This record gives sequence, C-alpha cells and structure tokens, in this order.
Amino acid sequence: MILAHLLKPEIVEMIEAGAWNELRSFLADQPAPEIAELIASLDGRDRLVVFRLLPRKLAGDVFALLDADLQNLLVQGLAGDEVRELLAGLPPDDRTAFFGELPASVTQRLLDLLPDAQRRETLALLSYPENSVGRLMTTAYVTVRPEWTCEQALEHLRRRGRDSETMSVLYVVDDAGRLVDDVPLRRLILADLPTPVASLLDGRCDARLRSLQDREEAVAMFKKYDFYAMPVTDDDEVLLGIVTIDDVLDVAEQETTEDFHKLAKVRPLGGSLRRASVSLLFRQRIGWLVGLVGVNLLSGAALSHFEDTIRAAVVLVTFLPLLIGSGGNAGSQSATLVIRATAVGDLRPGDALRLLWREVLVSFGIGLMMAAAVFLLAWQRGGPGVGVVVASAMLAVVMFGSLVGLLLPLGLARLGFDPAAAGAPLLTSLADMGGILIYFSIARAWMGRG
Repeated sequence: MILAHLLKPEIVEMIEAGAWNELRSFLADQPAPEIAELIASLDGRDRLVVFRLLPRKLAGDVFALLDADLQNLLVQGLAGDEVRELLAGLPPDDRTAFFGELPASVTQRLLDLLPDAQRRETLALLSYPENSVGRLMTTAYVTVRPEWTCEQALEHLRRRGRDSETMSVLYVVDDAGRLVDDVPLRRLILADLPTPVASLLDGRCDARLRSLQDREEAVAMFKKYDFYAMPVTDDDEVLLGIVTIDDVLDVAEQETTEDFHKLAKVRPLGGSLRRASVSLLFRQRIGWLVGLVGVNLLSGAALSHFEDTIRAAVVLVTFLPLLIGSGGNAGSQSATLVIRATAVGDLRPGDALRLLWREVLVSFGIGLMMAAAVFLLAWQRGGPGVGVVVASAMLAVVMFGSLVGLLLPLGLARLGFDPAAAGAPLLTSLADMGGILIYFSIARAWMGRG
C-alpha cells in the first residue's frame, strides 16, 4: 500500500485537472496489483474514474485483484455495456468468485448480460458447493491427445492457448475426455516435431483434485506437491478444469482469517474490517459474548460455594486472579499449538494419546516452576499454609488449563467441528471456572485438615 499512498495525490490532482490522456497513459504503464491498491485507497467517484480509464485487459486483471465489496461497488457505478465487457473479459474462476459473493437477484441480472456460452459456463461452476474445489477451477486450459505429434500439439497450443490460465503444462486426455497424463511445455518444445505426444508421457500425473473436494484440501495438496496448477476431475477421471496457485493462495488467506476470527469468538466477517458497518460488527460479535456470560455465571456460582472458606482466609482471594489467569494462559498456549497443527495437517487421528501424555509432562513441569515462583510470595502474605495452598493450586490449575486447551480442539475435530471454535474466550471461561473450583477445593481441604 506504500506506493498507492505515494501515487494517490498525483492521481487526484490529474483527475481534478481533467488530464485524462496523461492519466490514461500513466495507468497503462503500472502493474495491476499497484493499480488495485490505488483504487482501494480512492474515494467513490475517483475510484470509478480511474477504473474507466484502464485498458480492457488491464481492467480485468485489476478487477480480479479487488475484494468482493469493491468489485460490487464498481459494478454498481458502471453502465450495462461496461459491465458486460468487464465480466466477459474475466477468467472463468474469477468471474465465478465474483458472482458467488453477490445476492441471488443481482447475480441473475448480471448473468443476463453475459453471452450464452459464458453464462452456461458460469452457471456450471456456480452449481458446485460453495467451499468446493469446483468453485475455484477454471476451464481456461489446453488439452492435447496422446496420438498427436508434437508439431500438432504445438499448433493446437498456438490456436487455443491465448486465453489459457497456464501454458507451462498441457493436459493429455483420451477420446472420452478422461485425464491420461500431463506434459510440461518444455518437454514438448525440446522434442522433435514428428515425436508422438504419447512417447513424452511418464505416467506420473497422480496429483489431481476432485471437483467436490473441500477447498482446504486443495491448499494442502498444493503445499504437498508444490505445483503451479493442478487438474480437477470427476469420479470417472474426466477432466473438468484446473486450479491455479493464485486462487489457492486466496483460499489460504481467507481460511487463516476465519480461524483468527473463530479463535476470538467472532463470526467471520466475510469482507474487509475497514469497510464493515457498525451493525455487521455488532451482529458478528454479540452472539458468543452473550453465550459466554452464561459460562462466566457458573464461575460466580462456584465462587459463592466457597464463601466460608474465603471468610476464613481472605488473603486467598488476592491470589485468585493470578491463578485463574495462569490457567487460562497455559490453556491458550496449548490450544493455539493444537489448532494450528490441525489446520496445516500436522496432526493425525492416532496422535491424540501421545499428545495427551506429552502435555501432562510439559504442563507438570511448567506448573511446578510457577508453583515454586509463587510459593514464597504466598508464604510472606499468609503464612506457610497459604503458601502450600497457592503453590498446590498453581500446579493443578496450570495442568488443568493446559489439558483443556489440548483436549477441547481435539474433541471438536473428532466430532467434525472446526477446532478453531475452541477460541480464547471459551477456553478462558472454562479455565476460570475450573481454576476456582480447584483452588478453593484445595484451600478447604487444607484448612479442614488444620
């Protein structure tokens, strides 16, 4: 965004001066990502002026880089012919992503502006489930046949490759459209022209996506194989499209953002925080906070259960924030490690028992060190008895919080829920309630002993 802020005063000055030819020439020489950042930083009228001055191809590239809210605002400001030209020039996957963010009534109106072939293509991609690989794929790719010669394949590429998302790999299909293999363009170019395409195949095209797979699985596949593009097939191995790395990176960013929101018990915004309205932020945040009030009321009920113990040793209350805070912090550490490891595929179903035993050892060591640190302070304030109670409670509370932080996301994952739902507010509330029960139960038992 640094370059966009540097360019913004000059752009606004040219707009106010009506220097349209100068501005058009200037924009035509800028890379699409920089123009997209510039448009995002401009106000409504200036944003539309800049976009209208872009060459057709560059406008499509810039539009695909904007977030859904900005895309919608631009389309609302453009005339029907401009919208038709813009949407028709978008790659199929970017067009599908744009339509997927719109209300149904708006989608239908814009679909009517498209030529018949592109409308059918867009409707076919929109028919896949919202978070599936089918929504990510594009039909802009080149296929060749195994019985062709390299000369025929290269000639076909010259005719059909102009609008392809990638030409680094060509996909080989049989008569029924089933994926046979892929062949790198480099291998095709370096081979003799009369060489059959079939002789260049190595049979290693095992990495492929299914159209109904969850898009998070596509992220994992790209990470595993480190490809620029991957083919998408149906259950009969018929090639339906390809997914490219730029779309997968967008998915990875969206999923990570959603996980952060869930960790903080905020429903995913689905757009920009900067442009989110007060009512949207209120709706996305209020639900969990109200729900957690009920959990926190249980902590208050637990505390009232130990009124006699508190009256007998009021000094115990001064250590309560320290203890329950330590339990919550330990639990948050454990939960964060588990949630992130689950998100990147680092954990397998059979790892739970090994993780549990390791967490017991780690939390015992951490709790022991923290108990030793707090023992002398508690002894100075309340005597040796209070020191023993606080130190014992510290050990138990840290272990409890750590184990809850481990088991809660693992349990949610086992039940088919998103582990990120075990966010800090929920975990802290459970750790608080458990910490109060543990602390004052130990205090009551020790005082009863005396």
